[in-house]
Amino acid sequence: MRTHDSKAWLLLGCALLGRSAVAGEPVVTKLALPVEGQSCSALLMRPADAKALLVLAHGAQLNLASPFMVSISDALARRGIATLRFNFPYAEAGRATLDPMPVLIAAVRAALAEGARQRGTLPLLVGGKSVGGLVVAAAAAGGLDPAQGLVILGFPLHRPGHPSGVNAQPLEQVKLPMLFLEGTRDPLAELSLMRALVEKLGPRATLHVVYGADHQYELPPGSSRSAADVNDELADAIAAFVAKLGRSRGG
Repeated sequence: MRTHDSKAWLLLGCALLGRSAVAGEPVVTKLALPVEGQSCSALLMRPADAKALLVLAHGAQLNLASPFMVSISDALARRGIATLRFNFPYAEAGRATLDPMPVLIAAVRAALAEGARQRGTLPLLVGGKSVGGLVVAAAAAGGLDPAQGLVILGFPLHRPGHPSGVNAQPLEQVKLPMLFLEGTRDPLAELSLMRALVEKLGPRATLHVVYGADHQYELPPGSSRSAADVNDELADAIAAFVAKLGRSRGG
């Protein structure tokens, strides 16, 4: 009987540990966003200890289920940052050609409105990867309430091989605090130009440089760091930006 009882307690303990691990995982909620008469998928990932909610737009060749979007959301959740990632209409339909900018902006605004409904008392931020960041900047230039800050991962400042500030103009109209996360090998954002842009934008802009990373945050062969290391670096920088926003607002 004692052996039987010991096994029973062991099984019960394992079950409780398993239940605890599941209970500690972020709550994931599937959503649908109305965008210009279309329905676009969205996914809310909210950890139990959430400190903020980041509405996150994907890049040109990505969607909400792309490996980068999943991995950065997971990394942020481990740091208490909830995410609401979503598809633009062209990605929802499986098209390669981007929607017109007004449609892309409408999608960002729809996602932000959903984020405002879902956040409760959490601070609300909005951001995007590459083209997603460009769209967010264009939307924020015209005002993007109730967002409290922008997080832009790999801003496409110019075309590859054509260094310029051609895509910087909307950023000059943005009044919100901004965080830029740029790789040193990004062919779409020559680093000296990004540094000059951030300096021009003044104290509302912060630049975090990911050494060795390209536009996709991939590292050169033989690097001592892994993709997980880079995701952790990005998530740490975003978490620090969120904490700084909280302090500046008396939080």
